[in-house]
Amino acid sequence: MTDFLDTPQGRRIAYNLLKGKGPGIVFLGGFKSDMSGTKAMHLEHWARGQGRGFLRFDYFGHGDSSGAFEDGCIGEWFADAAAVLTSLTEGPQVLVGSSMGGWIALLLARAMPQRVAGLVTIAAAPDFSEQGFWAGFDDAQRETVMRDGRIEIPSEYSDEPYVITRKLIEDGRDHLVMNQPLSLPFAARFLQGTADEDVPVSWALDLLDHARGEDIHLTLVKGADHRFSSPDCLNLIENAVTGVLR
Repeated sequence: MTDFLDTPQGRRIAYNLLKGKGPGIVFLGGFKSDMSGTKAMHLEHWARGQGRGFLRFDYFGHGDSSGAFEDGCIGEWFADAAAVLTSLTEGPQVLVGSSMGGWIALLLARAMPQRVAGLVTIAAAPDFSEQGFWAGFDDAQRETVMRDGRIEIPSEYSDEPYVITRKLIEDGRDHLVMNQPLSLPFAARFLQGTADEDVPVSWALDLLDHARGEDIHLTLVKGADHRFSSPDCLNLIENAVTGVLR
């Protein structure tokens, strides 16, 4: 059953909370995805079988939450995640971040490590607004973003294009994690498919090299794409969560 949290910033965030033993699991979805995706629902089913708490939610402008997607940015989505983590859970939680959710999870880990029991990322895309979109734009596209405040680019996951805004680019620069020390003082598992056309394997290797911690593992899955939702991949996600809970 979907409930709603009103955040200090005035946003209405949709969420589903499964009560259970801790540490609970908090699922952080990707860019323009929602909390009813395959990975989130599979992991919730798994958590229920384990008797473990599980929280999934929609960022501002995503799914059933308030707002328009184009009006959002990394800082606001990070604030949404911080609000649900602090308001709806108690004690350290296992963060599971998919794609953009991996970036959000790293921001949470940096801001409140005491609330993180472990970290699992799936095709993590830290700093993607800068090292992905902006770096990939040509001069004309950059000029369009700065002049018009937005640009539309095709999406492989929807008939509707992605709208990339100047706000997203400029706010993203205030929330980069790969340009400064990144301490992960808990078990962390990074999962990445080699056939991912949205997040290069090099990003996963860079994150592994950049992060500092005593228990950080990267698993590469040959042939897995960005969705990382095959039965074998879903099984790997379960194993990764189990691994950080030990």
